[in-house]
Amino acid sequence: MDRFDDMRIFVRILERRSFTAAADDLQLPRATVTNALQRLEARLGTRLLERTTRQVAPTLDGAAHYQRCLRLLADMEEAEGAFRSAVPGGLLRVDLQPTLARHFVLPALPDFFQRYPDIALQVGEGDRLVDLVREGVDCVLRAGELQDSSMVARRVALLEQVTVASPAYLARHGEPRTLADLATHKAVDFLSTVSGKPYPFDFTVDGGAQAVGLAAQVSVTGAEMYKGACLAGLGLVQVPRYGVAQHLADGTLKLVLPHMAPRPMPVSVLYPHNRHLSPRVRAFAGWLAEVFAAAA
Repeated sequence: MDRFDDMRIFVRILERRSFTAAADDLQLPRATVTNALQRLEARLGTRLLERTTRQVAPTLDGAAHYQRCLRLLADMEEAEGAFRSAVPGGLLRVDLQPTLARHFVLPALPDFFQRYPDIALQVGEGDRLVDLVREGVDCVLRAGELQDSSMVARRVALLEQVTVASPAYLARHGEPRTLADLATHKAVDFLSTVSGKPYPFDFTVDGGAQAVGLAAQVSVTGAEMYKGACLAGLGLVQVPRYGVAQHLADGTLKLVLPHMAPRPMPVSVLYPHNRHLSPRVRAFAGWLAEVFAAAA
């Protein structure tokens, strides 16, 4: 095993804070991971990690060497990629927003594997913030405006959004024609997983965005529950059109204030700012942009 392999193992141990998790990620015996770290420390003449029964943490030398290793490994991968004719390969760990995964990504994956047969995908799903480094995830796909400046984001789509309600709800409360009419209406609140507060409704007025807060009797934290509550007649919601297209077609939901549609929702691939964009992540992000462009 060469020195770059030892560096890769050290980086993964530190990021995962675990010898066992690093061994699982790299598909190596735990003894191999332990020996690689010992070999690297012996070669450098310093202790890189503090080990306890519960966790692994970097020493000051370890934290400094981690940054050097990231740069060296990124340079090596880029240099090798410039001379290789082979397509990207290896294991790519991604975390996808569930509804985006079901509607766009999963149905198109056969094309991805045909194009990149040497890449294996490990897919998780969620809307929560993910500590990519600690959890061993290479990139995530998320919808909405991004607040986390510690991540690099590549926008891959802008999704049309609509305001909708069920016919039963509109029969009870009337159909709003202006923003002032919303004062007598209710919303289904979608709560932010970061702040715990509901997202305000967003309308386009005279070319600009206007936020409106509505009263609500029910609050949710998941996209399917959000749509389900609307179908049950519990209030207005704002959602990407793709998620309710069939309901609009069959009349189980109706557009509300279509002339004041919400701003499009951005969809982005995020990865750590201190990471070189690997060929696998670059390939996946580029492919996702094609998938959303074709759907649009």
